[in-house]
Amino acid sequence: MLPFYSGVIYVPLNVWMLHNNLKLNSDKTELLIFHAKHRPAPPLDSMNIGDLVISSSKSCMNIGVTFDSYMNFDEHIKNICRIAFYYIRNIVKFRKFLSYDTAKILLLAFVTSRIDSCNALLFGLPNFLIQRLQYVFNSTARVIARYRKFDHITPLLIELHWLPVEQRIIFKILLFTFKVVNGLETSYLSEFLEAYVPVRMLRSSTQLLLLEPKFNLRMYGSHAFSVCAPRLWNSLPLEIRKCDSIDTFKKKRKTHLFQSSYFCQFLFVY
Repeated sequence: MLPFYSGVIYVPLNVWMLHNNLKLNSDKTELLIFHAKHRPAPPLDSMNIGDLVISSSKSCMNIGVTFDSYMNFDEHIKNICRIAFYYIRNIVKFRKFLSYDTAKILLLAFVTSRIDSCNALLFGLPNFLIQRLQYVFNSTARVIARYRKFDHITPLLIELHWLPVEQRIIFKILLFTFKVVNGLETSYLSEFLEAYVPVRMLRSSTQLLLLEPKFNLRMYGSHAFSVCAPRLWNSLPLEIRKCDSIDTFKKKRKTHLFQSSYFCQFLFVY
């Protein structure tokens, strides 16, 4: 007999998975409750799923990303920094035996790839969290060029043509948006975006704009792809929005972000 409350039948998770040809892996099953800091969730120490008793966790990993109860990705960033500095310290030990290009390939593979992985989830986080990743990024550049710890890093980032971490996050979101607008991305993402159509014929009708939806939760709503993607897309110059190929879009968008990030430094260096 299935439990019945207020006209709704509640099906146990293990039964639902069985009917949908899924197998529950008890070793990888975790319980995590998401809630805002100012709105504590009701206490729930464990949950019964069939014969299993799943204890509550403060954080859990899913496809390489560590999620925490507050969705502030503090634990995720800590893990990235810990692993990245582990590789940096080991590569520094034999850096003098490596060529410039070899050191760059190693650090791109073991460090910067971790910073860029799933980085679109980090949009809108507080600056102090993004700065932790930027510090790792700067350390990586110093090892490649064999700079000292207190050497000015900005000219080196310009020389490497590396965007700051915050701009790399924006770049990833805009890349997803371009693919959705041009039908190159999976269909489920297209459900979150809607073309802007004015009520009457205006100049904005031909600007390839997206509708910017309203949201209620400032701390979480503004981070959603359906909210941040249209806002970032509409801020692009029309020339970039009209790109007809992904390679052209990447090139123009990176140049635009690069110049906006290092404009003052460009004036100083050049």
